[in-house]
Amino acid sequence: GLFGVAELSCPEGFQEAQDKALQESEQLVQRACSTPPGLETVKIFDQLSDSLCRVADLADFVKIAHPDFAFREAAEEACRNIGTMVEKLNTDVELCQSLRRLLTDETAVSSLDPETRRVAELFMFDFEISGIHLDEEKRRKAVSLNVRILDLCNGFLTGAHLPNNIDKHVLPEHIRYNFTAEGNYLQVAGLHADCPDDLVREAAYKIFLYPNAEQLNRLEELLASRNSLAQLVGYDTFAHRALQGTMAKNPETVNQFLEKLSEQLSKRTQKDFEMMTQMKMKLNPHNSKLMPWDHPYYSGALRAERYNIDPSLYCPFFSLGACMEGLNSLFNQLLGISLYGEQTQRGEVWSEDVRKLAVVHETEGLLGYIYCDFFQRPNKPHQDCHFTVRGGRLREDGEYQLPVVVLMLSLPRSTRDAPTLLSPGMMENLFHEMGHAMHSMLGRTRYQHVTGTRCATDFAEVPSILMEYFANDYRVVNQFARHYKTGQPLPKTMVSRLCESKKVCAAADMQLQVFYAALDQIYHGKHPLPKSTTEILKETQEKVYGLPYVPNTAWQLRFSHLVGYGAKYYSYLMSRAVASMVWKQCFAQDPFDRAMGERYRREMLAHGGGKEPILMVQGMLQKSPSVEDFVDALVSDLDHDFESFIMDS
Repeated sequence: GLFGVAELSCPEGFQEAQDKALQESEQLVQRACSTPPGLETVKIFDQLSDSLCRVADLADFVKIAHPDFAFREAAEEACRNIGTMVEKLNTDVELCQSLRRLLTDETAVSSLDPETRRVAELFMFDFEISGIHLDEEKRRKAVSLNVRILDLCNGFLTGAHLPNNIDKHVLPEHIRYNFTAEGNYLQVAGLHADCPDDLVREAAYKIFLYPNAEQLNRLEELLASRNSLAQLVGYDTFAHRALQGTMAKNPETVNQFLEKLSEQLSKRTQKDFEMMTQMKMKLNPHNSKLMPWDHPYYSGALRAERYNIDPSLYCPFFSLGACMEGLNSLFNQLLGISLYGEQTQRGEVWSEDVRKLAVVHETEGLLGYIYCDFFQRPNKPHQDCHFTVRGGRLREDGEYQLPVVVLMLSLPRSTRDAPTLLSPGMMENLFHEMGHAMHSMLGRTRYQHVTGTRCATDFAEVPSILMEYFANDYRVVNQFARHYKTGQPLPKTMVSRLCESKKVCAAADMQLQVFYAALDQIYHGKHPLPKSTTEILKETQEKVYGLPYVPNTAWQLRFSHLVGYGAKYYSYLMSRAVASMVWKQCFAQDPFDRAMGERYRREMLAHGGGKEPILMVQGMLQKSPSVEDFVDALVSDLDHDFESFIMDS
């Protein structure tokens, strides 16, 4: 069966696994309600969470990635049914009472250790955001709002990716071939950001971002419903609710962070825009005004012109085998961990090219499993991501339930003449996703509810972004990057050039992220919104980003992150700031420092989400970082490295 789960040897097994989980959860609910308040209460709640998550998490992955439609459909159905059960439990008054009895009993609470207490509070938070503390009528309203929000999210996600059609005669003949033809219409399915023809990018931008009334209504209703739900359960705005328990804690801190970052970036961003404008003028003297569709293309063109970093020069040094060896060696030196390939049983994997790795510590033994689903195949989603399939926890019998994760990438397959070769970007992504996997393996908490990457969104990306710093350090790369034919190491100047090239127009790229994050905060801030979502977009774009708004476009209707990262889009920037501080202070001097590796494990990885995120950062940096520290860390990363500058000159 899939992942070694016996029932899942066929799609029908999902029904069986789900029924078993639902039955088990009913027994656990009865136990929770009849147990006197204490440590046992939290253990039962976590068992309940585990029995549902073991099916839901696995099904979440299968519904996206399994090549067999019947498996995908069965998994989708299981997700829906478990989701309904979770909604029901979150509004079960008697179940909530059993937890409230514990949290209001001072003697019982004082007997709990900090992790157990935090887990109990997190479960309580889940109840409260479902409106459990409200009267019957308001509780019903909260449930129906939750259901409506879920529907709107799904509709918005679908709409965000739908292509727009246009009568082909509207476009000049010489650019039509760039778009898919459907009878008399052309289909525009994206922004064509890398196309060298300015006119193609302009047409794609104006057509793809043309407002769709239905999608606009969905977004407005989604934002209003989120706000109503947040206010119903006692928060000022949806952002206040979403940021509870995060590193930032509240929208005021997020806005302060974004404003200060924007101030620090403004001069550099202007400089970047000037360089792009000059380049555009050189290539297109008749129309040199820099527009939003120019930014991604000209920043890439400037990088290429200055640093000649053609990926095909790098790929031969980054064979998949060499990169995996590099990761193995790095984890071994930093954490005493090795990765071993393991034979899979029949039916355990969903595609024959999936590899299973055992993660083994030199003294603690087996820590868990990583399934590597690395290669392209038809209908496989084109996203690099990490899935928790089973969370770690201390079981009732005293054994530790080993975590199981999947890493999904879209790498090219090997050919007769060459192994799988990674571009520098793919290599960095592999390191990034492995950072998540190590967090899952080493966040060995007692409770499944806070294991591994089940932590605050603005902390979750820290371990993965930190791995990018390792991937860009010559001392690390030099350990594994060898030409697959000659065995020759990757020259140091090539690594320096690659790193320096990433700093070209990096301020403008970061400013764009600040704009998206600011927009997300306004949309999830005070309601009713002062203006329409498009007017807010125009105003914020011109104030925060600096390139002009294009009339009759509505970029926000393509902003799919509003669904999964509502009010939390800033998280990526804040995680990067923390990762940068950790790198500079703890690893830049010696990226293989075992004592630092152990401190990193002890202070940041070991707690999963079982400790307040800012306390983990304090433990690692041995000081409490301010908003200014976060901003300085991000901005100092934009400075060119003097040594490589001299070498290049």
